[in-house]
Amino acid sequence: MIMRTICFTLLLCSLANAKAQLKVTTWLTDPAGQILFSRVNNQAAGDADMPVISIDQSKRYQSIDGYGWALTGGSAQHIIHMSAPARAALLKDLISTTDNHIGGSYLRISIGASDLNDHVFSYDDMPEGQTDTALSHFDLGPDKKDIIPVLKEILAINPKIKILASPWSAPAWMKTNNDTRGGSLKPEYYSVYARYFVKYIRVMARAGIRIDAITVQNEPLHPGNNPSMYMPAPEQAAFVKNFLGPAFKQGGIKTKIIIYDHNCDKPEYPISILDDPDARKYIDGSAFHFYAGEIEAMSKVHEAYPDKSLYFTEQWVGAPGDFSKDIPNHIQNLIISATRNWSRNVIEWNLAADPHNNPHTDRGGCDRCLGAVTIDGDKVTRNPAYYIVAHAAKFVRPGSVRIGSEAARTDKTSANDLLPNVAFKTPAGKTVLIVLNTAATSQTFTIDDGKGKSKQTLNAGAVATYVW
Repeated sequence: MIMRTICFTLLLCSLANAKAQLKVTTWLTDPAGQILFSRVNNQAAGDADMPVISIDQSKRYQSIDGYGWALTGGSAQHIIHMSAPARAALLKDLISTTDNHIGGSYLRISIGASDLNDHVFSYDDMPEGQTDTALSHFDLGPDKKDIIPVLKEILAINPKIKILASPWSAPAWMKTNNDTRGGSLKPEYYSVYARYFVKYIRVMARAGIRIDAITVQNEPLHPGNNPSMYMPAPEQAAFVKNFLGPAFKQGGIKTKIIIYDHNCDKPEYPISILDDPDARKYIDGSAFHFYAGEIEAMSKVHEAYPDKSLYFTEQWVGAPGDFSKDIPNHIQNLIISATRNWSRNVIEWNLAADPHNNPHTDRGGCDRCLGAVTIDGDKVTRNPAYYIVAHAAKFVRPGSVRIGSEAARTDKTSANDLLPNVAFKTPAGKTVLIVLNTAATSQTFTIDDGKGKSKQTLNAGAVATYVW
């Protein structure tokens, strides 16, 4: 009788400690298996020695603004030239979350031309030797033919999509070299250029397009592009605290001001600006690219100023593209690592190009930047950046919060290098986990969220988004 009671008690304890099987939906990209962001059946295999990815709902980090691409002038030019049905189908696929559409939720556009326009322009170009300090000639110009109508179609699909705008250069007449390439903003035009930003935001608003945030200058330490403008940290700090910030405040502009917008090798650039309290009060956060440095530089800025936001605003995929290399690389460095280092978004550069990677400007425009999609008339080819963004955008909707997730082996040593991962809690109450297998062989692991478990297998180089 005593033995029977003990056995019954042990059985009850075992049942109490057992965890339910998580009902996980899996979206897989396995380049080696030619599987690209496809819903697959859950895989359950392995033994007790497999790594465990533990989800900790109690650890909550930054909110997410979204994932998407740079809608360059060249991208918009290709999209607007498609037939209306083909264009509608493409934009729905990119922006909608219904059916198998991938739900891009964040766009970056240029203020004036970027290097992926077919020519350079600002919104207030003047004949050589002339100026326009009253900005009486301000006009959105070429953007009215492509960027504006494409944005309106996108907003019809998702009116809440966030839009960040970045200038590659001030109008040439405001610059020390009177050129679209290089040079610096003349101090006597700081006030005019601040009003240029204000005017841009208001004109876009009248067109029905809300600019959520601006960066002060794209790649301020790279004056070799066309267009481009050199703006070291002391100049950017002076511009923000004495002109741009006050102009936004006086004009009632709610658009966020984001500084830096360049590589991860110079975290001291944004930190030095944030060290100035008169500049810091106007600044929402700092933006980064990943052509140099370590992605952990973003956390250095967070540690210095944890109340300021961080953004990831640019990384390109080089033509012709390699699914087996580009997708794991960008998933690991951007979707997972940038987010684990406090970024609120990830932007891929750029959205669209033609089969020859056109258009681009002369004297430094990128001739190897592969679009997330290649557009040839009405024909659309989906490239690595399409699938990279899809793995986060479709399920990690704006307002989601990053939560704790760690991979460990049975001996409690870290397995995050083997199975890099990032997890979220969505506004709808779902848990989303993105996992990459960086090993040379297939890996089986257990997902454990404290309430349930699920065994999963990923082939080498494969990435999956798990939703439950």
